[in-house]
This record gives sequence, structure tokens and C-alpha cells, in this order.
Amino acid sequence: MLTKAEKTKQFILETAAPLYNKKGISGVNIDNVLDETKLTKGCLYGHFENKDDLTEQVIELMLKKVSDKMYLAVSNAKTTKAKISAFLDFYKDPINTYISGGCPIFNTAVEVDDNFPVIKQKVATLFRVGQEGLSSILKEGIANGEYSTKLDPVVFAFKLVASVEGGIVMCRTMDTMKPMQSLIKNLKAELEQYAI
Repeated sequence: MLTKAEKTKQFILETAAPLYNKKGISGVNIDNVLDETKLTKGCLYGHFENKDDLTEQVIELMLKKVSDKMYLAVSNAKTTKAKISAFLDFYKDPINTYISGGCPIFNTAVEVDDNFPVIKQKVATLFRVGQEGLSSILKEGIANGEYSTKLDPVVFAFKLVASVEGGIVMCRTMDTMKPMQSLIKNLKAELEQYAI
């Protein structure tokens, strides 16, 4: 059970997450967070050292929420094919994303590239772990005879992540989910070519 202080901190993080995801790290200031939470500056700084501390914790929360939800969807699937399908289907609606404002992984990655090295490392780690996870799933599929050894798990895992993340930003920019659905269908069909 969370203490009152822990609940307040969690409320601040949860409330600030959509702000950061929509406006970006540079676009959010403390007053925006105070306006949304209806808390005082003293209360906010009772939980966070400064804006950088708040920012890092909000970004960590967003990345964790999205990755946990996606990993849950994948882990519930039984076969390799079902796991890859679950990963792709998790991103099938790039307009109405899990956290309002688009994919926080992509949004954060773009903004932190040159400006926020600590957060950049967190995003890089998430990308690496995600690709390694997908690569492991595909290797498992080859080992258990679901896929041919002609499939390069490392390359295909990178292709999956790069395609999905690029598809999200393009679909959100064009305000349509149709191309993402076609992309997912195409990626599944391409993977199916390696099926045994």
C-alpha cells in the first residue's frame, strides 16, 4: 500500500506524462505541471529536486508503462508467430496511443538525441532490449522449427522496430492509421515467407 506521499508523487508523474509526451521535454515547464496537478510549487519540490529530476522520472514512467504493456501482450502469446503478431498488433493504432500524444519511446528518442544524454541512454537501452527480445523470439522460432534458418533474427528484429516506430510518426503526422495496418500486414506476410 502506498503512503500518502507516494500517492501524491505517483499522481504528479501520471499527470505530467501526457504533457511531456505531447509537448516534449523542452516544451514543458513547472507551471504546466502545476496547472495540471493543481498542486503548489512547494508540494512539487517536496517530491522532486528540480525539473530535471521530474523529467527523468516522468520519462522513466512513460517508457516503463509502454514497454511493460507491450511485453505483457507478447508474453501472453504461446508461439513465436503469435508473439511477433502480438508485438505488431500492439502498435496497430498509432493515432490513439497508450499514452496520449504518440509513442513516448519515439517522441523521447527524437528530442533527447543531442540534448539529454542521460535520458538518451535510457531510450537506447530500451531499444536494445526490445530488439534483443524480438531477436530471441525469432531465434527460438528457428530452433523449434517454426522458421527457416534463412531468417536473420537480428536484422528482422531491427526491421520490425524501425518500421513500427517510423510508421507511428508518419501515421500520426498524416492523421491516419490505415498505412500502419498495411505495414503490419506486410511485415507479418514477410515473416510468413520464412515459416516452415
